[in-house]
Amino acid sequence: MATGIDLGGLAPDFTLRDQFGQDITLSSYRGVKAVALVFYPFAFSGVCSGEMHGIRTRLDEFLTFDTEVLAISCDPVYALRAFSDADGLNFGLLSDFWPHGEVSRAYGVFDERGGSPERSSYVVDKTGRLTWAVHNPKPAARSADDLLDALRAAAG
Repeated sequence: MATGIDLGGLAPDFTLRDQFGQDITLSSYRGVKAVALVFYPFAFSGVCSGEMHGIRTRLDEFLTFDTEVLAISCDPVYALRAFSDADGLNFGLLSDFWPHGEVSRAYGVFDERGGSPERSSYVVDKTGRLTWAVHNPKPAARSADDLLDALRAAAG
């Protein structure tokens, strides 16, 4: 199980492609929005699909003028597009495919044995600092309520 990285410091910056092939850079939100980073093992898997559906159904709470959610897996962009289209996921699904798991490793949540991120979340406040984290076993879904509470607190 991943232990993650320490809270309080600046979040490791990254640029990853979303399901539409657009580059998304974490630091572009600094000074503008708090960001929930939702690392998940695999598109189309049972628990992951359920979690992404949970975010989709509450998207108006996750995406506001002050908050953003970015879901990160090591699936290729084309798989994320198919996942997005099949499940109506209209928020950022980011591909940490190549270099494989580089961002997941930077956050201390890459499962070397399984080749995917652990089921982990971080909240980055508007100043770019890590303020909250949770690391769940792969079979255990995380709480959308806890993530929303942490995201709202970080948005200040």
